[in-house]
Amino acid sequence: MTTTLETTPARLIDGYQHGDFAVKSMIVVLASVALYNALELLILLWTEFKHYNSVYFWAMLLSGALGVAPASIGTLMDISGTKPVWPILLLFTIGFYFMVPGQSVVLYSRLHLVLHNDLVLRCFRYFIIIGTALQLIPVTVLYFCAVYLQGPWNRAYTINQRQQVTWFCAQECVISVVFIIQTAKLIKKSPLLNKRRDIILYQLVAVNLVVIMMDAALLLLEYLGLSFLQVTLKPTIYSIKLKLEFFVLGRLTTAVRTCGSQSTCNGSVELVGFIN
Repeated sequence: MTTTLETTPARLIDGYQHGDFAVKSMIVVLASVALYNALELLILLWTEFKHYNSVYFWAMLLSGALGVAPASIGTLMDISGTKPVWPILLLFTIGFYFMVPGQSVVLYSRLHLVLHNDLVLRCFRYFIIIGTALQLIPVTVLYFCAVYLQGPWNRAYTINQRQQVTWFCAQECVISVVFIIQTAKLIKKSPLLNKRRDIILYQLVAVNLVVIMMDAALLLLEYLGLSFLQVTLKPTIYSIKLKLEFFVLGRLTTAVRTCGSQSTCNGSVELVGFIN
């Protein structure tokens, strides 16, 4: 498929000028699913967590409340052709800031559970902070310029859009792969029955692979020239990834509790503080 970078607008929806009812309905459904997931996520966070002072909790909370929700609301406002434009741009920008980099922070915050090398963790932290700053500043400037000035700014925004989608996809994939490797090492230290241990391991690996596949799907859509669909799907996909985090946490909790019932267990006790 051949794409034309010069003609890709920054406002990908904008009331959906072609007026296709099926496409509008699809966008409304996707945005509604994302909003529902964000609301359910907030309820789960406040009811399941006993303490609210962890990076993991706040990363999940902010990514859902200030990330997925504003991006979804902005999508619904955009497809309805709401004027003026600036509230929509503001919602999209805030949503992007907390939703996309926020997902990397969520993945990093649970990396502490299975990786105890301070140097590596520090490198990941700087990697996320510096990379996020380098991505957010250009994409914000180009986004507003493309909307209000248009012309060559549309081409610049499109190029930057592909570049930042690639960056964050690679960033999340690297963190997820490291988590998979370290989880395998940690669970194998436990004297659980092999069958139960392998089930937990395979489930954790499967969930992280699903997250990687979702990132790859967004990246593929962007490079196929389907930026409209990529932007529309992003809040929904990120809301699903956040909900999958509870499954990951639940599996780790099972590993800790089962391990705690055996006096010879010495491999998973590092997780207890976080789980509590």
